[in-house]
Parts: sequence; structure tokens; C-alpha cells
Amino acid sequence: MYNFSYAEAIEEFCADTRGNEKQAMGKIVEQLKEAKEKGRRSKEAIEALYNTRRVWAFFIDDLSSERNELPVALRADLISIGLWVMKEVESLRSETTDSFDGLIQINTIIRDGLA
Repeated sequence: MYNFSYAEAIEEFCADTRGNEKQAMGKIVEQLKEAKEKGRRSKEAIEALYNTRRVWAFFIDDLSSERNELPVALRADLISIGLWVMKEVESLRSETTDSFDGLIQINTIIRDGLA
């Protein structure tokens, strides 16, 4: 009845997690593109920035965990990217910048890397 091995179950779980991360990043990229079209003060921009911050806060928290099995150097690099993303979100939110391009580009790269 239960023919799955532990390794198969873990592999399936990890694949689903990566798929969920890719899906979240895809949604963020689409929201940021729409925000760029609608303008920094639009409802779409507010939602995109809020969701971008939420997702990256989750990623940073997960990457900071000792339970995260990614190599330490990769985790550190991704945390640095996440901190940059948070800073850019805040710059857009506080209107010290008006370009969504950097956020769109970096989130697209990360999304595509999760494939």
C-alpha cells in the first residue's frame, strides 16, 4: 500500500517547496510589472511592494535557519540579495526612487533560477 521510500517522499516534498517558491516569485514579478505600468502610487504598486517584502522576509528567515540545507555561501548571497530587495522596496515606498526595473530584473532572475 505504501511503497514510497523516505528519499522519494523528501524529494517530492522539496520539489513542491521549490515549485511554491517559483510560483510566489512569478506572482511577484507579474505584480511588479503591473505596478510599473500603473505607477508608483497605484493600488497595484502598494500590493506589489507589500507582497514582495512579505515573500523576501519569508525567504530571508528560511535562509537564516540552521535547518536550511543550502550551502552557507549560497545562503549568504541570497540573504544579501533579499536585503537589497527590501531596501529597494522601501525606496519605492518612500518615493526616493521611482523605478521598478531593478526589482523586476532581480526577481525574474531568482524565479528563473528556481526552475
